[in-house]
Amino acid sequence: MNGRLMFTLAAIVIALYGIGDSYYVVQQTQQAIVFQFRDIVRVVDASGLHFKTPYIQDVAFLEKRVLAVDAPSQEIMLAEQKPLEVDAFARYRINDPLLYFQRLRTERIAHDRLSSMLNSTLRSVLGTVKLATLLSPDRVGVMNKIRELLNAEAKDFGVEIVDLRIRRTDLPEKTSDAVFARMRSEREQEAAQIRAGGQQEATQIVADADRQATIILAEAQGAAEKIKGEGDRKSLEIMAEATGRDPQFFAFWRSMLAYREGLKPDNTTYILNPDGEFFRYFGGALTK
Repeated sequence: MNGRLMFTLAAIVIALYGIGDSYYVVQQTQQAIVFQFRDIVRVVDASGLHFKTPYIQDVAFLEKRVLAVDAPSQEIMLAEQKPLEVDAFARYRINDPLLYFQRLRTERIAHDRLSSMLNSTLRSVLGTVKLATLLSPDRVGVMNKIRELLNAEAKDFGVEIVDLRIRRTDLPEKTSDAVFARMRSEREQEAAQIRAGGQQEATQIVADADRQATIILAEAQGAAEKIKGEGDRKSLEIMAEATGRDPQFFAFWRSMLAYREGLKPDNTTYILNPDGEFFRYFGGALTK
């Protein structure tokens, strides 16, 4: 009696487990592969409730969503032999679950394999590209070329690369220091040239100004000498005319000028004869 009861309970448990193992649910973000004794029976792409043979068939689930693979930052030598730190990533989708499972099986293996392929493709393409190209709108064309080459390899693994981007491109620290030092040297040299040019221009401007000032002063002095000469000539003409009209008045006028110049209130002492020619216009006032 007890043996029969135990057998019945075991049968019920096995039946319940078999019922639970006879179906599986595929989510909208998944696709499934059904195996039977390690042989692939079918690929299930539709979401929902599906059935399989219990105890005999197994199910493996794969992602239907877009997956990411990030390439570690690496130093790549560009076409002009300039090193560049490149950090890139790719987005892929499993478009052939059967081939994907046969070649890669797990997402971790797929990530490692695709990461290696991405690094290799980046090196091969960027090795033919100059830095100026990566900093220009032509960068998009470079990205498309890398994605096409990567897709050509990835299709053998049942994978499609849907997007590829370079997240960051930087010069290595030692290269950045060298570039900065060179840029600073170039700017200092340019500043020195500008200062030298300014100094030369300033010297030329000062020399031109001095030359023009000398010319102006010479012309002014020449004009002044000319005016002075003309004034002296007119003065002599007037004096000559005045002398011709009244010689005695002219002699008197000359004597007055001599008195004004000679008898100034200073410490000069004159010893003269009162009856001399110099005092003839004093009318003998000095002898009284």
